[in-house]
Amino acid sequence: MSNGVIVVGAGPVGLALAGELRVGGAEVTVLERLAAPTTESRATTLDARTMELLDQRGLRSLLGTVPREPRGHFGGLPLDLDTQPSPFAGQWKVPQARVEALLGDRARELGADIRREHEVCAVHPTADGVRVEAVAREGRGCGRRVRLTAQYVVGCDGEESTVGALAGFDFPGRDARRELLRCDVRGVHIPDRRFQRLPGGFAVAATREGLTRVMVHEYGRAPAVRTAAPGFDEVAQAWSRVTGEDISAGTPVWVNAFGDVSRQAAHYRQGRVLLAGDAAHRHLPVGGQAINLGLQDAFDLGWKLAAEAAGTAPAGLLDSYHEERHRAGRRAMAIIDAQTLIMLGGPEIEPVRSLFGELLGHRAVRELLARRLGGLDAGITDLPEPAGAPDRTEGVPS
Repeated sequence: MSNGVIVVGAGPVGLALAGELRVGGAEVTVLERLAAPTTESRATTLDARTMELLDQRGLRSLLGTVPREPRGHFGGLPLDLDTQPSPFAGQWKVPQARVEALLGDRARELGADIRREHEVCAVHPTADGVRVEAVAREGRGCGRRVRLTAQYVVGCDGEESTVGALAGFDFPGRDARRELLRCDVRGVHIPDRRFQRLPGGFAVAATREGLTRVMVHEYGRAPAVRTAAPGFDEVAQAWSRVTGEDISAGTPVWVNAFGDVSRQAAHYRQGRVLLAGDAAHRHLPVGGQAINLGLQDAFDLGWKLAAEAAGTAPAGLLDSYHEERHRAGRRAMAIIDAQTLIMLGGPEIEPVRSLFGELLGHRAVRELLARRLGGLDAGITDLPEPAGAPDRTEGVPS
């Protein structure tokens, strides 16, 4: 594999990266632990910059009709996003599973080799490449050891990145201090709640097509030590304590918990091993920031790494991935930490919330925050056009 790249993780970030690498002419093998794509739509929002990038690659129209919300929020406080300097101003409501399916189809059509049920267990950088070992499982078999080599390896394998751990990446920052419980549940009938602060905690509820997503945090409650997702009964009990509503008779579709951990890889590149997406930055996924930050990592890295693998990159091009995306990640995480404090802090945070409410009355403040939340202040240039790329004459949706 003379100009090959191994991507670990077949979520949206890994699949987006695989497609971009193929556009740039690199051979790509994607290794994924899971046997099939997840049907859980953990993220549901694409921001303005991500929509711009999808449009540049002719992918936006393939999403079909996408609902747009002109208003977002900053820490639960309403924020008008129509001021964003983008033809895709606002938030676009697209389930993660739909994004993942689109990017997976594209990567395969472009020739990426996607291998499921391959769990990476070793990463060995060498002088001129990287050797990766994985356990390949078929059905319920015990698995066989496989070894692959490539010029570069990129970990797109989530917060608890195996690649990051095996390659010894350092993640300065802090552990979680608060926890949100979240689930999608059918068969409940409760009022929608938009970032509602109640005496005992914080609650969100939104019902679409019979499926209700609830999120709940109890003020002052420390994160639990978990080795698995919480049970639905834990979520229902917390919801009852905070809102007084009983959702215990519902049918859970998906349950999870996430904390406000704030850690970022000190370097996104260590020689021939790189990280992207949640593998590079760990934070509370406020307002869809996680998937958008990760996809923007992938689009920035893809063309640069493809050029490096082909030997056509100018000096320093690949290093610019760390420089640009680490800075973007650091800025986004500062915004996320501020929102987390305003949204999940206890009664003691009310003076700060009141002050932010006043500041949002100023147009300049609203415009600054809208740009930050839309990923429009990171200094990302347009993607280079692939050779022979078709003209895109379609209009931008209203």
